[in-house]
Amino acid sequence: MKRFRRHGHELHRERIKQDLFQFNKTVEHGFPHQPSALAFSSSLQLMAIGSRSGAFKIYGAPEVEIMGLHEENAAVTQIHFLPEQGQLVTLLDDNSLHLWKLKKSPDGLSILKEESRFDLRGQPGAPPSVTTITVVLPQSPGDVLFLGTEGGCVFVVEQPSFREQEEKAISQEAVLQKVPDDYRNRRSLGSVEALQENPRNPHQIVIGYSRGLIVLWDLQANQATHHFLGDLQLESVTWQRDGRQIISSHSGGSYCQWPVSNDDRLPQPLENKVPYGPFPCKAIPKILWLTTKQRTPFVIFKGGMPRASYGDRHCISVLHGSKQTAFDFTSRVIDFFVVDEAESESDCNEPRALLVLAEEELVAIDLKTPSWPVIQSPYLIPLHCSAITCSHHVSNIPIKLWERIIAAGNKQTTHYSIKPWPIDGGYSTAPEPPQRDLLLTGHEDGTVRFWDASGVCLKPLYKLSTVSVFVTDADHNDNLNQSGEDEWPPLRKVGSFDPYSDDPRLGIQKIHLCKYSSHLTVAGTAGQVLVLELNDEAADQEVACTLVDILQDQDTFKWKGHERLNPREEPVHFPAGFQPFVLVQCQPPAVVTSLALHSEWKLVTFGTSHGFGLYDYQQKRTVVVRCTLHPSDQLALEGPLSRVKSIKKSLRHSFRRIRGSRVSGRKRAVPGNNAAKVQEANARMDREALNEMELAPVQRRIEARSADDSFTGFVRSLYFADSFIKDGSYHGPSLWAGTNGGTIFAYTIHIPPVERRMEDPVTADQAKEIQLMHRAPVVGIFILDGRGILLPEPLEAAHDLSKSPDMHGNHMLLVISEEQFKIFTLPKVSTKTKLKITALEGSRVRKVSAASFSSSRVEDYSENGLLVLTNLGDIQVISLPVLRTQVRYECIRKEDVSGIASCVFTKSGQGFYLISPSEFERFSVSSKWVVEPRCIIDIEEGVGTRTLQQRVVQDGAVTKANTRDAVHSHVPGLSRSEGDGRKAVEVMEHALLNDERVLLEIQSTLESESAVTDRLSLGHLDRNSKNVAGVQPQMQRMINGD
Repeated sequence: MKRFRRHGHELHRERIKQDLFQFNKTVEHGFPHQPSALAFSSSLQLMAIGSRSGAFKIYGAPEVEIMGLHEENAAVTQIHFLPEQGQLVTLLDDNSLHLWKLKKSPDGLSILKEESRFDLRGQPGAPPSVTTITVVLPQSPGDVLFLGTEGGCVFVVEQPSFREQEEKAISQEAVLQKVPDDYRNRRSLGSVEALQENPRNPHQIVIGYSRGLIVLWDLQANQATHHFLGDLQLESVTWQRDGRQIISSHSGGSYCQWPVSNDDRLPQPLENKVPYGPFPCKAIPKILWLTTKQRTPFVIFKGGMPRASYGDRHCISVLHGSKQTAFDFTSRVIDFFVVDEAESESDCNEPRALLVLAEEELVAIDLKTPSWPVIQSPYLIPLHCSAITCSHHVSNIPIKLWERIIAAGNKQTTHYSIKPWPIDGGYSTAPEPPQRDLLLTGHEDGTVRFWDASGVCLKPLYKLSTVSVFVTDADHNDNLNQSGEDEWPPLRKVGSFDPYSDDPRLGIQKIHLCKYSSHLTVAGTAGQVLVLELNDEAADQEVACTLVDILQDQDTFKWKGHERLNPREEPVHFPAGFQPFVLVQCQPPAVVTSLALHSEWKLVTFGTSHGFGLYDYQQKRTVVVRCTLHPSDQLALEGPLSRVKSIKKSLRHSFRRIRGSRVSGRKRAVPGNNAAKVQEANARMDREALNEMELAPVQRRIEARSADDSFTGFVRSLYFADSFIKDGSYHGPSLWAGTNGGTIFAYTIHIPPVERRMEDPVTADQAKEIQLMHRAPVVGIFILDGRGILLPEPLEAAHDLSKSPDMHGNHMLLVISEEQFKIFTLPKVSTKTKLKITALEGSRVRKVSAASFSSSRVEDYSENGLLVLTNLGDIQVISLPVLRTQVRYECIRKEDVSGIASCVFTKSGQGFYLISPSEFERFSVSSKWVVEPRCIIDIEEGVGTRTLQQRVVQDGAVTKANTRDAVHSHVPGLSRSEGDGRKAVEVMEHALLNDERVLLEIQSTLESESAVTDRLSLGHLDRNSKNVAGVQPQMQRMINGD
């Protein structure tokens, strides 16, 4: 009977798990890695960006994004929207064409589906260059594609069948029939560089050949009507909107205007101009000629800069009458297009915005405002404008703090255009975010950026710079719009991507924000710790600096690393926003490895590889310092700049071990050496005994560590708590610190009463020191109250945002090491329960965070637990206070070490990690809280997409209906993982990580000094894991924790 009751209980628990937990990779935030192609549909108001990984995305209005992924692992070289249709064609670098179509999923959302694939094949025996596609032109009716090739032929392919129309192909022989003999004999035509349709006559196309010849071809008569005899190497061709002129650009930095008339079949150029001559200039790969009602055209082109002085610049030049500006980008320009506001029948373009896709960012420039300012982008923000070094997520921000951060950020964006984002196709049906979430990213240049992480788009809110606190050579001026009036060429820096840091010591390594007190603390690479407060007005003030000697004058240790940053002695001007008022400088100036802030007690604690300190930032004095160095921790004193010596030292030891093993091997080989035989037999028996041991399915072997391991004093975790430390009748403030050697230090803190807070000093006394038996690094420390619930954050209960902790029952100490979870009773530290997660394949805990999981079916039901990430890339949920594994999912590829290192969890069961230097992947373990794009692009109305969007916005009932559908789709009873959209999101990361170069780039970008230190201290653990090549399948493993 008990067996049946047990089985029923397990089924009930499984149903509860399904309501609480579900793993989804939902959306990518940031800028696509290695973009390679750009396209724009003026009728649908959509933009498409392709990448070298074979993936591409369609973007429209904010939160409208749809992804397509080719099965081939080849770069997307071209994307073309078919006119007036919800279809597009992609060209890959393997010379294959793919037809994609926007369709509706079963739940009414728009998705991309690949319809067909086509490979252009030549005659048997022909060289591959004959059919290598260089240009694709969809004809305006949308039923024919013209394909220009390296061999100089133009092939014609039907749509959507991809059937080649051989009788309509345009050969070089047909083109040359009416060309003068002297020109024909002078040179070959070369490859097809340009195909453009006459905007006023869809039966005429212009064909441009690389050697300079331009031909106007009549499709109805199937013959050339005009020949434009150019002598310069051709790069691109464009039409004037009225069809009366053709503009060509060339390799020498010039462009030509050619008239088109029925009278002259061999016209001469009207103008041949070198914008940045007379010196030799670089090529102009693309040019646009855009007319206006004022009859003064816009000439926009890429490149063309003077070769000797500015040949390394990445520029887009805009000429309008006497006004000329060269927009200078910090990364290579991929492509650009212009959004105009003219009707299709008009003879004028009336450009309103220029959008430029560079290798590291997307920039939109307002052409209607006379100063041509930049339009702030609502998506595709370059997160890696400076390399990301750390991340910190804060959930459920109070509205007052939210508004103050936004107000401070608005003062930093006054140089942006006030015009709206020019691309507004489609509309989003995603529900409004239930709360306001912040994602803070620390960067190598000493900045902290605040992002709105509440919804699908990661929106920039505010940027904090810590550079002005220190004396450096960095440029503090963030105004990117400065340009010299008399300079030539008239360069103007645009974009925010800046990969260079003037001083790597400025890098931010740890961030902690208290959302209740508006206090922020950041710590850096050179041991600097700043405490900041939010101020709505600009201020000039000095920053008090306190030196904290972590080594406490120990003469046996000498620091060999970098020097500390020198603070400014004079008052510094700080703009509105977070302003520092305290600077703590650790000595030695090593990387800060852990940080915690308690704004109610006005205390901040920080740890390095040498020890930790406690600082009272109200009285601006040091409370306590503890050196945790072990005599064997000499590597911790060398610093990242002395790693070469460490490598040499380790190599010497390795060679000595090899020589020693050879000597010992020869000794063992001597006959009659009975001691060696006995030793070998004992070792074999030990191995057999270990193999025969019966181990629990979850609790596996734990590797014992030596106290002589390097970096045992490395402080991994710091934790403030109000709990019972000395006896069970009195509770008070305490500080807990965990090290890499498995040691936990506990300090009781005495804080004076409020009326004496500024006079009496804060004191701290060591109360306990706990040494874990296996000396595994301490990853996290928590304290549970009498009800088994984690203690709330500082000031959380005071603001009535959580229940007050139970201070009557016995508290419990939860210590999380890399190998196990262990609960101790307090104040008497005795083991109560534990959970070992160390598996045979070498699983180790890398990240841990507390989270609350709400049921998607029962409104008021939720469970608290721990989100755990291992070095194998697994995500686990551990229940509290009973330590049981509830679910386990494969999330990150275990070879992606930097992706694992960059992961950050949220309080609602979501997470972020870097899949490339510029992109965060967002995932959710919660069934209820899922943030994903849900958008609709109406195709039936074609050009009426904006009309439908306006109708939906005006009609609240339609919007509400979509919102309800979006919410209901999160219920586990409905299919979420079987749709095409979900599969595409899962494979997107695979496309990026299939290329090992991407992994190396991600790892090198994310590698901060703290990460290097972390890997050095844990390197022997990583070597235990199997190095399995390839991508692991995305499968979910449910593990019964009962």
